[in-house]
Amino acid sequence: MFSNCEDTQSKKNKQHAVKNNNLNSKSDTSSIKAQHSEEKLKKTIVEENEADNDPFKITNKNLREFFMNYGEENPETLVRLKTKYGDIDIKLYKETPIHRANFIYMVKQKYFDETFFYRVAKGFVIQGGNSDRQQMAVKRHQIGEFTIPQEQVKGLKHTRGSVALSKQWVDNPSNRSTPFEFFIVIAKNGAHHLDGEHTIFGKVIKGMNVADNISNVPVDGSEWPKENIFIKAEVIK
Repeated sequence: MFSNCEDTQSKKNKQHAVKNNNLNSKSDTSSIKAQHSEEKLKKTIVEENEADNDPFKITNKNLREFFMNYGEENPETLVRLKTKYGDIDIKLYKETPIHRANFIYMVKQKYFDETFFYRVAKGFVIQGGNSDRQQMAVKRHQIGEFTIPQEQVKGLKHTRGSVALSKQWVDNPSNRSTPFEFFIVIAKNGAHHLDGEHTIFGKVIKGMNVADNISNVPVDGSEWPKENIFIKAEVIK
Protein backbone atom coordinates (compact mmCIF):
# COMPACT_ATOMS: atom_id res chain seq x y z
CA MET A 1 0.00 0.00 0.00
CA PHE A 2 1.31 3.46 -0.86
CA SER A 3 2.69 5.48 1.99
CA ASN A 4 4.75 8.59 2.57
CA CYS A 5 5.94 10.80 5.42
CA GLU A 6 3.71 13.72 6.22
CA ASP A 7 3.98 16.90 8.26
CA THR A 8 2.08 16.82 11.56
CA GLN A 9 -0.73 19.05 12.86
CA SER A 10 -4.24 17.54 12.51
CA LYS A 11 -4.89 14.36 14.46
CA LYS A 12 -7.99 13.62 12.42
CA ASN A 13 -6.00 13.64 9.20
CA LYS A 14 -3.14 11.82 10.90
CA GLN A 15 -5.36 8.94 11.93
CA HIS A 16 -6.58 8.68 8.35
CA ALA A 17 -2.99 8.64 7.18
CA VAL A 18 -2.04 5.93 9.66
CA LYS A 19 -4.68 3.64 8.22
CA ASN A 20 -2.99 4.07 4.86
CA ASN A 21 0.52 3.65 6.31
CA ASN A 22 1.20 7.31 5.48
CA LEU A 23 4.08 9.30 6.97
CA ASN A 24 3.62 12.80 5.67
CA SER A 25 4.28 15.98 7.58
CA LYS A 26 2.37 16.86 10.68
CA SER A 27 0.45 19.86 9.42
CA ASP A 28 -1.67 17.23 7.69
CA THR A 29 -1.38 14.08 9.76
CA SER A 30 -0.58 14.20 13.45
CA SER A 31 -1.27 15.33 16.94
CA ILE A 32 -4.00 17.74 17.88
CA LYS A 33 -1.79 18.58 20.84
CA ALA A 34 0.65 20.56 18.71
CA GLN A 35 -2.20 22.35 16.96
CA HIS A 36 -3.73 23.40 20.27
CA SER A 37 -0.37 24.65 21.50
CA GLU A 38 0.10 26.79 18.41
CA GLU A 39 -3.44 28.20 18.59
CA LYS A 40 -3.03 28.96 22.28
CA LEU A 41 0.18 30.85 21.63
CA LYS A 42 -0.91 32.69 18.49
CA LYS A 43 -1.93 35.91 20.19
CA THR A 44 1.14 35.96 22.44
CA ILE A 45 3.50 35.31 19.54
CA VAL A 46 2.01 38.12 17.46
CA GLU A 47 2.39 40.53 20.35
CA GLU A 48 5.99 39.46 20.92
CA ASN A 49 6.86 39.85 17.26
CA GLU A 50 5.44 43.34 17.16
CA ALA A 51 7.98 44.23 19.83
CA ASP A 52 10.82 42.44 18.04
CA ASN A 53 11.24 45.06 15.29
CA ASP A 54 10.61 42.61 12.45
CA PRO A 55 13.17 39.87 13.20
CA PHE A 56 14.51 37.89 10.24
CA LYS A 57 12.44 34.88 9.23
CA ILE A 58 13.04 32.26 6.56
CA THR A 59 10.50 32.24 3.73
CA ASN A 60 10.06 30.42 0.44
CA LYS A 61 11.47 33.50 -1.28
CA ASN A 62 14.70 33.81 0.68
CA LEU A 63 15.40 30.21 1.74
CA ARG A 64 17.67 29.22 -1.17
CA GLU A 65 20.01 32.19 -0.79
CA PHE A 66 19.95 31.94 2.99
CA PHE A 67 20.76 28.23 3.19
CA MET A 68 23.39 28.30 0.45
CA ASN A 69 25.22 31.04 2.35
CA TYR A 70 24.61 29.33 5.69
CA GLY A 71 25.89 26.05 4.29
CA GLU A 72 29.17 27.64 3.21
CA GLU A 73 29.67 29.10 6.67
CA ASN A 74 28.56 25.90 8.44
CA PRO A 75 29.99 22.93 6.49
CA GLU A 76 29.47 20.27 9.19
CA THR A 77 28.11 16.88 8.13
CA LEU A 78 27.78 14.86 11.35
CA VAL A 79 24.92 15.29 13.83
CA ARG A 80 24.19 13.35 17.00
CA LEU A 81 20.66 12.82 18.33
CA LYS A 82 20.63 12.02 22.04
CA THR A 83 17.75 10.09 23.58
CA LYS A 84 17.18 8.13 26.76
CA TYR A 85 17.73 5.00 24.68
CA GLY A 86 21.15 6.16 23.50
CA ASP A 87 22.68 8.21 20.71
CA ILE A 88 22.04 8.15 16.97
CA ASP A 89 24.77 9.58 14.71
CA ILE A 90 23.66 10.86 11.30
CA LYS A 91 26.01 11.59 8.41
CA LEU A 92 24.60 14.37 6.21
CA TYR A 93 25.09 14.39 2.43
CA LYS A 94 26.81 17.33 0.76
CA GLU A 95 24.91 16.42 -2.40
CA THR A 96 21.75 17.84 -0.80
CA PRO A 97 23.13 21.24 0.25
CA ILE A 98 19.88 22.98 1.19
CA HIS A 99 18.55 20.06 3.22
CA ARG A 100 21.93 19.60 4.93
CA ALA A 101 22.19 23.29 5.79
CA ASN A 102 18.59 23.34 7.03
CA PHE A 103 19.21 20.40 9.36
CA ILE A 104 22.42 21.94 10.72
CA TYR A 105 20.58 25.23 11.20
CA MET A 106 17.77 23.56 13.16
CA VAL A 107 20.29 21.78 15.38
CA LYS A 108 22.26 24.96 16.08
CA GLN A 109 19.04 26.86 16.76
CA LYS A 110 18.22 24.19 19.38
CA TYR A 111 14.91 23.56 17.64
CA PHE A 112 15.02 19.78 18.02
CA ASP A 113 15.68 20.12 21.75
CA GLU A 114 12.01 21.03 22.17
CA THR A 115 10.80 17.99 20.24
CA PHE A 116 10.28 14.22 20.47
CA PHE A 117 10.31 11.15 18.34
CA TYR A 118 6.58 11.63 18.08
CA ARG A 119 5.66 8.81 15.71
CA VAL A 120 6.67 5.18 15.68
CA ALA A 121 5.43 3.16 12.70
CA LYS A 122 6.63 -0.28 13.71
CA GLY A 123 8.72 -2.04 11.10
CA PHE A 124 8.66 1.07 8.92
CA VAL A 125 10.07 4.35 10.27
CA ILE A 126 10.50 6.49 13.37
CA GLN A 127 9.64 10.15 12.90
CA GLY A 128 10.92 13.12 14.92
CA GLY A 129 10.88 16.89 15.07
CA ASN A 130 7.53 17.75 16.65
CA SER A 131 5.96 17.81 20.10
CA ASP A 132 3.11 19.25 22.15
CA ARG A 133 5.46 21.64 23.97
CA GLN A 134 4.73 25.35 23.71
CA GLN A 135 8.41 26.12 23.16
CA MET A 136 8.34 24.15 19.91
CA ALA A 137 5.42 26.17 18.55
CA VAL A 138 7.18 29.43 19.46
CA LYS A 139 10.43 28.27 17.87
CA ARG A 140 8.70 27.34 14.60
CA HIS A 141 7.09 30.75 14.42
CA GLN A 142 10.38 32.50 15.10
CA ILE A 143 12.22 30.53 12.40
CA GLY A 144 9.60 31.11 9.71
CA GLU A 145 7.05 29.41 7.49
CA PHE A 146 8.60 27.73 4.46
CA THR A 147 9.10 24.44 2.66
CA ILE A 148 12.22 23.18 0.89
CA PRO A 149 12.39 22.19 -2.80
CA GLN A 150 13.38 18.60 -3.52
CA GLU A 151 17.06 17.73 -3.96
CA GLN A 152 16.87 14.25 -5.42
CA VAL A 153 20.22 12.49 -5.78
CA LYS A 154 20.49 9.65 -8.26
CA GLY A 155 21.22 6.38 -6.51
CA LEU A 156 19.95 7.45 -3.07
CA LYS A 157 17.10 5.15 -2.02
CA HIS A 158 15.07 4.72 1.14
CA THR A 159 17.23 1.91 2.49
CA ARG A 160 17.41 0.96 6.16
CA GLY A 161 19.00 3.83 8.11
CA SER A 162 18.24 6.50 5.50
CA VAL A 163 17.20 9.89 6.87
CA ALA A 164 14.80 12.17 5.00
CA LEU A 165 12.60 15.15 5.69
CA SER A 166 8.85 14.74 5.87
CA LYS A 167 6.66 16.60 3.42
CA GLN A 168 3.40 18.46 3.40
CA TRP A 169 0.85 16.21 1.78
CA VAL A 170 -1.83 18.75 0.78
CA ASP A 171 -1.24 21.02 -2.24
CA ASN A 172 2.33 19.83 -2.71
CA PRO A 173 2.68 18.44 -6.27
CA SER A 174 6.46 19.03 -6.31
CA ASN A 175 7.00 17.13 -3.04
CA ARG A 176 8.62 20.00 -1.16
CA SER A 177 10.01 19.08 2.27
CA THR A 178 8.87 20.43 5.60
CA PRO A 179 11.96 21.92 7.30
CA PHE A 180 11.17 20.70 10.80
CA GLU A 181 10.28 17.01 10.73
CA PHE A 182 12.42 14.05 9.70
CA PHE A 183 12.23 10.28 9.66
CA ILE A 184 14.62 7.35 9.85
CA VAL A 185 13.86 4.22 7.85
CA ILE A 186 13.72 1.18 10.13
CA ALA A 187 12.45 -1.44 7.70
CA LYS A 188 15.04 -4.16 7.06
CA ASN A 189 14.29 -4.16 3.35
CA GLY A 190 13.97 -0.40 3.16
CA ALA A 191 10.91 1.68 2.22
CA HIS A 192 11.36 1.96 -1.53
CA HIS A 193 7.77 3.01 -2.20
CA LEU A 194 8.95 6.38 -0.81
CA ASP A 195 11.72 6.74 -3.41
CA GLY A 196 11.21 9.96 -5.34
CA GLU A 197 8.68 11.24 -2.80
CA HIS A 198 11.15 12.59 -0.22
CA THR A 199 14.65 14.03 -0.25
CA ILE A 200 17.11 11.69 1.46
CA PHE A 201 19.76 13.90 3.03
CA GLY A 202 21.57 11.60 5.44
CA LYS A 203 22.28 8.14 6.79
CA VAL A 204 22.56 6.68 10.30
CA ILE A 205 26.18 5.59 10.69
CA LYS A 206 26.02 4.69 14.38
CA GLY A 207 23.18 3.89 16.74
CA MET A 208 20.79 1.95 14.49
CA ASN A 209 20.24 -0.33 17.48
CA VAL A 210 18.97 2.74 19.34
CA ALA A 211 16.60 3.54 16.49
CA ASP A 212 15.39 -0.06 16.58
CA ASN A 213 14.75 0.15 20.32
CA ILE A 214 12.72 3.33 19.80
CA SER A 215 10.76 1.59 17.04
CA ASN A 216 9.60 -1.02 19.54
CA VAL A 217 8.16 1.27 22.24
CA PRO A 218 4.42 1.07 23.06
CA VAL A 219 2.30 3.51 21.05
CA ASP A 220 -1.29 4.75 21.03
CA GLY A 221 -3.77 4.42 18.19
CA SER A 222 -2.15 7.26 16.24
CA GLU A 223 1.37 5.79 16.57
CA TRP A 224 2.37 8.43 19.14
CA PRO A 225 4.63 6.80 21.78
CA LYS A 226 2.87 6.45 25.12
CA GLU A 227 5.98 7.84 26.83
CA ASN A 228 7.64 10.93 25.35
CA ILE A 229 10.99 10.24 23.69
CA PHE A 230 12.82 13.55 24.00
CA ILE A 231 15.53 14.57 21.55
CA LYS A 232 18.68 16.55 22.20
CA ALA A 233 20.70 17.30 19.07
CA GLU A 234 24.24 18.50 18.59
CA VAL A 235 26.64 19.04 15.69
CA ILE A 236 29.69 16.80 16.02
CA LYS A 237 31.75 17.87 13.00
